[in-house]
Amino acid sequence: MAILIILAGVLLLALIFGPQLWIRHVLSRAQADRPDLPGTGAELARHLLDEAGLHSVRVEETPDGDHYDPDARVVRLTPPHHAGRSIAAVAVATHEVAHAVQHARGEPGFLRRQALVLAIAPIFRVAQLVMATIPLVLIFVHSPAFIALQLGAIIALLSLRVLIHAVTLPVELDASFNKALPVLRAGNYLAPADMPQATRVLRAAAFTYVAAALVTLLDVLRWFRR
Repeated sequence: MAILIILAGVLLLALIFGPQLWIRHVLSRAQADRPDLPGTGAELARHLLDEAGLHSVRVEETPDGDHYDPDARVVRLTPPHHAGRSIAAVAVATHEVAHAVQHARGEPGFLRRQALVLAIAPIFRVAQLVMATIPLVLIFVHSPAFIALQLGAIIALLSLRVLIHAVTLPVELDASFNKALPVLRAGNYLAPADMPQATRVLRAAAFTYVAAALVTLLDVLRWFRR
């Protein structure tokens, strides 16, 4: 029985951390400096936005992960992808610009994803609040059934976040493979020999949100441990 529990724990941790580790591995291998590339990720993003007629969309550096902010109309890139000249910088910048294009076109999938993301933000805050109140409940309410109900609610709320990102994965795949990849090929921004690695980066970029959402399930494990 102990061996089965350990094995189940290992498999669960692999499910939670495996995608994140894979994404980091793919990006790290593609972040080697390439002085032969004509520009940085930020410069390419600016060029692609202008080519798409999105002159009002800004490009900024951020420490908080590569993303497109539809409210501020900003493509935000992390320092290695903003100022770097690498295959990762090129692919990630093109992927985020693709989201700006989805937004500008009013594509239903993108708009639906944004509505869901806005919807889960307060839900996630509720889950955090419920987790924070568990110690108080343990002190004042000596009811295992009530604690089990709280834990069940936490699991449901956090799992909902993972489910929503999984459901909206087609939006990410569209940005990578229906928009970014054809642009890279048509514009010859990378040599043909670099395209397989760029494709791997675009695949990793598409799964970033799902991988990040999976890590939130670790909060559930921490509270079970406590």
